[in-house]
Amino acid sequence: MHGLATNPIDVKNKRLIGVLCAIGAAMCYGTNLLGALNLYAEGMNTPSVLFYRFGLAWVIITMVLMARHEKIRVSRREFATLTALGILFILSSLTLYLSFHLMPAGIASTILFTYPVKTAAIMALFFHERVTFMTVLSIALALAGVLLLYWGDGTGGLNIGGVALVLVSALTYALYIIVVDKSPLQMSAFKINFYVLFYCALGMSIFALLSGQQLQMPDSPTQWLWVGWLAVVPAIMALVMMVYAAKYLGSTPTAILGALEPATAVVIGVLVFDEPFTPYLLLGIVLILTAVTLVALRKNNFSRT
Repeated sequence: MHGLATNPIDVKNKRLIGVLCAIGAAMCYGTNLLGALNLYAEGMNTPSVLFYRFGLAWVIITMVLMARHEKIRVSRREFATLTALGILFILSSLTLYLSFHLMPAGIASTILFTYPVKTAAIMALFFHERVTFMTVLSIALALAGVLLLYWGDGTGGLNIGGVALVLVSALTYALYIIVVDKSPLQMSAFKINFYVLFYCALGMSIFALLSGQQLQMPDSPTQWLWVGWLAVVPAIMALVMMVYAAKYLGSTPTAILGALEPATAVVIGVLVFDEPFTPYLLLGIVLILTAVTLVALRKNNFSRT
C-alpha cells in the first residue's frame, strides 16, 4: 500500500478502516464551529483562532513523533507534496473560518459539502475514475440531505461573499483529499500532519501580518479550552483519520462520507446553540445517513483505474 507506513492489512479490513476513519474525520471536522463560534464570542479574531489551533496541534503532533522515535527528514519530492498539502489546507481553513463572519456557521458547513461533487468530477476528468450509478446516487442523496439542512435552518438570504469563501474552501479541501490519495508519500499520518500543521500555523501568522491583525493569545481558561478542542478534535483527529480514509477508501467515497460533517454541525447547533430542530432537518439527516450507508456497505461503488 503506497503512501502510509503500515503493517500489511487485507483489502476487506482496509475498506472497513477507511470507512470508519472517513466517518470519524467528518464528524470531528464538523465540530469546527463549536470552537470557532465560542472563541469569536470571546473576542478572538480569525487568524488568532486558527494560529493557536494549528500551533497547539503541531506541538502535540511533535510530541507524538518524539514518543514514536520517528524522524522528520523527507526527500525533496516529499517536501514539495507536503508543502502543497499545507497550502491547500491553509486556504480551506482560512476561507471557511472567514465565512463564519458573513453567514451562519451551520449554513457555511452545508455549502462546504459541495466538495464531494468537485472531488468526483476531478477524479473522473484527471484520474479516469469511472463514475458508477451508485456513486451518482450516493452523491445525490447526500446533496439532497444537505439542501434540506439548509432549508430547515430558516435564516433567509445568503451573503455572496460568504458563499464565495465557502466554495473556495470546498474546492481546496477536495484537492487536499485527492493529493493525499494520489501522492506517493511513504510516511505515517502523524508525520504528514507534522508538516501540514506547521505550514498552517505559519500561514496564519503571515495572514495576520498582511491583514494588519494582531495575534491575540488566549487569556482565559475558557479560551484555552476551546483552542485545545480545535487543536485536538477537528485538527489532529480529523486530519489523521482523513489520511487513512483517503488511502484505504479513495477520494470520492471519503468525500461522500463527509456528509456527516454538516449533519454534525446541525446537531451541535440544535443541542448547543438552541437552534430549532425541524422536519426538514430530520429528513436531511436521514438522507445523509442513507448515502453514508450505501458507501459503507457496498463493495464496488467506486471503480478506481
